Amino acid sequence: MGGETRDIVLVGGGHAHALTLLALTARPIAGARLTLISEGPQAPYSGMLPGHIAGFYRREAMHIDLAGLAQRAGARFVRAKAVGLDRARKMALLEGHAPIAYDLVSLNVGAAPDLAGIAGAAEHGLAVKPIATFLPQLDAMLRAAESPDGPRRFAVVGGGAAGFELAIALRLRLDAQARAAGRNPGAFAITLVNGGALLETFNAAVRSRARAALHTANISLVEEFRVARVDTSRITSSQGGVLAVDRALLATAARAPGWLSETGLAVAADGSILTRTTLQTLADDAVFAVGDCGVVADDPRPKAGVFAVRQGPVLAENLRRLCEGRSLLSYHAQRRFLTLLVSGERRAIAGRGDWLAFAGRLAWLWKDRIDRSFMARFGA
Repeated sequence: MGGETRDIVLVGGGHAHALTLLALTARPIAGARLTLISEGPQAPYSGMLPGHIAGFYRREAMHIDLAGLAQRAGARFVRAKAVGLDRARKMALLEGHAPIAYDLVSLNVGAAPDLAGIAGAAEHGLAVKPIATFLPQLDAMLRAAESPDGPRRFAVVGGGAAGFELAIALRLRLDAQARAAGRNPGAFAITLVNGGALLETFNAAVRSRARAALHTANISLVEEFRVARVDTSRITSSQGGVLAVDRALLATAARAPGWLSETGLAVAADGSILTRTTLQTLADDAVFAVGDCGVVADDPRPKAGVFAVRQGPVLAENLRRLCEGRSLLSYHAQRRFLTLLVSGERRAIAGRGDWLAFAGRLAWLWKDRIDRSFMARFGA
């Protein structure tokens, strides 16, 4: 592919593409025209979402300026929602916008809680992703909670890392809001609900500290309660159990956008596109998939930002090498990685591997430093 001008199109503004643009700003690809397509000019950094909800970070502090980043990388920025990929014509299909041609395309369009099996979830629940949609809904919910007759019973559905942190952050925010208004924080009841056990993919020491954090925060834990229905005043399990709630926040297992399965590319059970270690799709060398909407077929991993962050530089280099006709690098996800979970007022739980765990202010300072350093790379 060397010697020709190539159109490289990045669809979606997730962490992997943000880091790809950063790498290409430092070292552009000769003869390449870059385009970034995103629904908005800013991208939220998910690592700081719990801290923002808890009141530790301003909203602007947790957003990457995608439009500015694209400009620095010499890329055209197109604000539009991707709805398909015409591989035969090599076109990215957009809602309300003309298709955009590509020679190489990378998909980084994320995933959202899978609500298909939960009746009423779309109408009555608040899905934590996409974050851009969730944040204004969260604002409205918090405003309603300030009213004397506002919501008082909250359920967070999903006992993974996202659900745990969301429950803790919501407790901190609601209590601070009540104290500021001279009211009793104890008026708010928060329940963390999960279809299985709490943080079941984490080691026993992390799970133990997480349970202790929930107890300290006065958050009820209900396990083995698979939510099948969400109504305005209750949630119902698949076994018929009922919990009375005023608001249900959904942080359940994620699913990739439905249009990915219509591309003709092989997908995993959760709708994410299967790739090789080069991050190229199995059947089409011109299409890459990264972040939550892609999964390496021979080495599937859980959805986590830590993997997307590592994919960005590999993607940038492989786009370069493909344009230059050179052999591509392989991306290998780390087997063991550090997890840092917000667990209280500027406190966190750190965990790694099968046994390492510690909790407290030091873990929070570690998380805060990592998150701020990440955002500083983008000038935030």
